[in-house]
Amino acid sequence: MTTLRSTRPVNTSRLPVPLTIALALLSFVGPMGVDMYLPAFPRLAAEFGVDPAGVQLTLTAFLVGFALGQLLLGPLSDRYGRRRPILAGAALCTAATAACALVPSVEWLVVARFLAGFGGAAGLVIGRAVILDTVDETAAARLFGILMALGGIAPIIAPLVGGIVSDNVGWRAVFWTLAAGSALNFLVALVAVPESLPPERRTGGGSNGTASLLRSVLTNRSYLGYTFVLGFGFAALFCYIAASPFLLQHVLGLTVGESSVVFATGALTTTLSSAVNARLVGRVSPERLLRVGLATMLAAAVGLLAATLAGLTERAIPLGGLFVFFLGLGMILGNATALALRCVPTAAGTGSAVLGTLQNVLGALVAPLMGLGGRDVGVPLFLGMTLCVGLASLSLRLTRTDAVIRPGA
Repeated sequence: MTTLRSTRPVNTSRLPVPLTIALALLSFVGPMGVDMYLPAFPRLAAEFGVDPAGVQLTLTAFLVGFALGQLLLGPLSDRYGRRRPILAGAALCTAATAACALVPSVEWLVVARFLAGFGGAAGLVIGRAVILDTVDETAAARLFGILMALGGIAPIIAPLVGGIVSDNVGWRAVFWTLAAGSALNFLVALVAVPESLPPERRTGGGSNGTASLLRSVLTNRSYLGYTFVLGFGFAALFCYIAASPFLLQHVLGLTVGESSVVFATGALTTTLSSAVNARLVGRVSPERLLRVGLATMLAAAVGLLAATLAGLTERAIPLGGLFVFFLGLGMILGNATALALRCVPTAAGTGSAVLGTLQNVLGALVAPLMGLGGRDVGVPLFLGMTLCVGLASLSLRLTRTDAVIRPGA
């Protein structure tokens, strides 16, 4: 049986600035690791003599490692504390990313990328738990919003930096750059991330206790409700990510450069919306902000689907609808995360792990479905977005205020 000695951590209303900066840097690992080396794909394929699918497998390996890392390291942090798994993950990510710059074949690159993703997951999944260990619920929602906003910057700058480095120094230099960033994260975590989960609040019972705690999290209706809100919200985003090149270039007739600007604008809109949401938390409850965000996303998705079915495909209509959609998305990210983890205060690492893994799984499931319509992606895209946001809205029915894990659960 899992031994939990406290129902809630002792929280404050403010996170120390050095710790905030450290957690923000750690949250950059995933987006930077995914996007920074994308411009180097053609060079990788040419050097190793493989087709594009062989190079894309290195990205899949990173994402699989990132998902498994979250699922395993989160529960371990509930059992052994936060600091040691974060440092171990940052060290592994640094070593594996440096190995990526030295590999002699694409097969070894796949292995190294998997290990880099696994280690890099520690900062994100355990960082969320550190926040919940340290601050109260209102401050947690604000901080999650800030971290989401900062995380939204990474997909904008990572391909630009990666393209410059790859063109001027070579693709291996991209991984040396990422390795240097991971090493910096390790040093920052070593200096600025204290142990936030004292021994008396850790889980016991060995592997059986960990399994029991996981079952408790997965049977918590309120936690599941907010987690599915976030998961389906991200799934709607992955619908757009998978279909956007065809929508923007083949349906709307934009150039590659114009499409890049539109994509970056969407990421920037979500980032700014998350930042505004972080300012509103405290004056407006996270629950209300979450509902407003979902309503905004649903209205945008339904409007885009209706306009497409009616043949209204002038550029201003889909681009305007997507702008509204991203405004709503920025309002659900931090709030859904904070509300979900609030329901499992004594299992924040496990809750964070399940939450992060679900995002990856749902995103991976919906992305291939966007290709069912070929290049005419308008209807599949906006129908997929509408269904995902609709399921996110229905997931709120699972929530209830009394679903909190208690000692001995």
